Amino acid sequence: MIRAAVIAPLALLVMAAAGDPARESSHVVAEGETLGGIANRAGVPAAAIAAANGLVEPYDVRAGQRLLIPRQRAHRVRAGETLLGIAHRNGVTLSQLAIANNLVEPYRVRPGQTLIIPAVLPASARAAAAVAAAAAVADAPAAPRRPYFRRPHDGTVRLGYTSRADGGGHDGVDYAVHTGDMVRAAAGGTVVSAGAVPGRYGRVVAIDHGQGWTSFYGHLARVTVSQGEIVRAGERIGLAGQAGEAERPQLHFEIRRNQQPVDPAPLLGRR
Repeated sequence: MIRAAVIAPLALLVMAAAGDPARESSHVVAEGETLGGIANRAGVPAAAIAAANGLVEPYDVRAGQRLLIPRQRAHRVRAGETLLGIAHRNGVTLSQLAIANNLVEPYRVRPGQTLIIPAVLPASARAAAAVAAAAAVADAPAAPRRPYFRRPHDGTVRLGYTSRADGGGHDGVDYAVHTGDMVRAAAGGTVVSAGAVPGRYGRVVAIDHGQGWTSFYGHLARVTVSQGEIVRAGERIGLAGQAGEAERPQLHFEIRRNQQPVDPAPLLGRR
């Protein structure tokens, strides 16, 4: 079973080459990108990008859509300062400052706290972004019910998925592997977790595929992708191994829908 911290939802499908949001003032969404992935690479809160572009939940974006990236600066809170006063002195609204820093009422800040000051975009730019966002929603094709998944490895299934009411079943599929075998992304998406984690799975990769779908890969000998990276279906994400509590080389693979495990078998096509 995977802890919720390992698989954190975000949104997307399949990727193509993209610009670098870390250096852009606006970014054209590439196939497979999500708002969360763009925000992570830009170093700007997803909420700030959403607000700058008139996006509303579930904050879906589509290929070809241009997003304004609101650049920001930092402010260290001094004794006696309030969020409202800081907002006024920096030419932003209280709500803009609160959104950029994930603050909720009563908006308390403390001395020494570092706040992100969002860039103030011209009204014309905000209006254009809002129009573009509305057009993107109107023109977007109906979202697929789920991504197309493929097997992450060609090994035989050592242990399949089982579900029990008490939660004691097996949440995924274990493949027999040789150490160093290539492990591939089951579908395109954004890497939301990559590296060593405490517990049974050792080194892991988790990928967000959008629409609430995520996939998880455990017991890896080596991880070859980074958090926030966009991957294509079939792209190498790591090398198989025996990390964590595995008694022999194997790949543990899960598919989740809204963080709930589902049986991968009927969802998997061929490579």
